[in-house]
Amino acid sequence: MTVAPTERELQALKILWQFEEATVRQVADALAERGENLAYTTVLSLLQVMEQKGLVGHTAVGKTYTYHAKVQREYTFRSLAKGFLENVFDGAMDEYVIHALQGKRLSATEIERLEKLIAEAKERSPSRTRKNAKEAGHE
Repeated sequence: MTVAPTERELQALKILWQFEEATVRQVADALAERGENLAYTTVLSLLQVMEQKGLVGHTAVGKTYTYHAKVQREYTFRSLAKGFLENVFDGAMDEYVIHALQGKRLSATEIERLEKLIAEAKERSPSRTRKNAKEAGHE
């Protein structure tokens, strides 16, 4: 991603990812449901700026514009998380995870998912790869 979305732009992107495409009115209504009551013209300006940044695109049907995300959800989240990790925690993954875990009670499903991700990370770890090569007699 060349441009990171602002917090408000991210909220609009989440709506577009959910709906796949939406009019200015639909985005404004969805933002209002999330507690952000913005004027139609404010949402229009937001989407126009996002289009200039390359975050969204539009198609015209008569006088109505339908907006869609031009950036992928997974890529955007990964990029934002990496930036947050670097900017706030100087890349210290353990501190990042510790603070995140201390701030939220996890469900059993979330814990299982984290355990699976940690196991996968261990398998990809360079030290694990060297250890496996030594055990196989390749080093």
